[in-house]
Parts: sequence; structure tokens; C-alpha cells
Amino acid sequence: MTSHVPNEARVIPLRPQAARPGTRPAASPAPPERRPPTVREPLWRDLVGDVLRRERLEQERTLKEVAEAARISMPYLSEVERGRKEASSEVLAAAAGALGLGLGDLLARAQGELIRLTSRHTGAGAGRGTSGARFDGMCLAA
Repeated sequence: MTSHVPNEARVIPLRPQAARPGTRPAASPAPPERRPPTVREPLWRDLVGDVLRRERLEQERTLKEVAEAARISMPYLSEVERGRKEASSEVLAAAAGALGLGLGDLLARAQGELIRLTSRHTGAGAGRGTSGARFDGMCLAA
């Protein structure tokens, strides 16, 4: 006994589609004055790259010196520092180690930078469940 089942998948669009002729338009979004201001969260790769570059410059070391000590290519380290590449934990640990830091030190500094940048927009202790505690349930992932 076989039944005929159409071979069609249900497609859920990720972006709202423009109104098609002959269809009712969807409810319009809230006017700009009623929408909460959108603050772009900093990217983790930018924060980590900034910490690496700042530490390297504080030590007055060249990109070449640190890349050689970390055993990673100089162009790749440059891309990581500029936030262009999402480095693996192994690469981050090697770069941090070449600078005399542990991976935990690097990630803690990046977290501190994240807190500093986001608290500037939300006010000290205000916003999405931030209590001001240093490690308030934040998941550090690289």
C-alpha cells in the first residue's frame, strides 16, 4: 500500500521577503523612535586580537619576533591581531605563550575588554543581567 506524498520541503525564509503583488503587507516594524537603540557587540576575535597586539607593542617586539616564537606565520598572526581571522585555541595559546602569557591570561584580558566596552553602552551594572561581577556566568570561547 503506497500513498502519494508530495516531495516538497517546507522553506522558512531567514530574511523577510518583499511584499508580493496581490498580498497583504505584514505589520510594519515599530517606528525608529520606539525601537530600543541597537548597540553592536564587539566580536571576540577583535577583542583577542587587540589584546595580543597591545601586549606585543608594550613589550616592544615585532610581529616577526612573536610569530617566530609562536611558530606561526607572520601574515597569519597579523590577521589574528587585526581581527580578520578566527584563530584556534592552539594558535591563541602559542601566540599568548610567545608573549609570556597563558591562554587564560589572554582570554581574561579579552573578557575585561568586552566588559569595559559593553558597560560603556549599557551603563555600569545596567543592561542584560550584568551584575558587575568579574566572572558572572560568561562563557569564554575562542
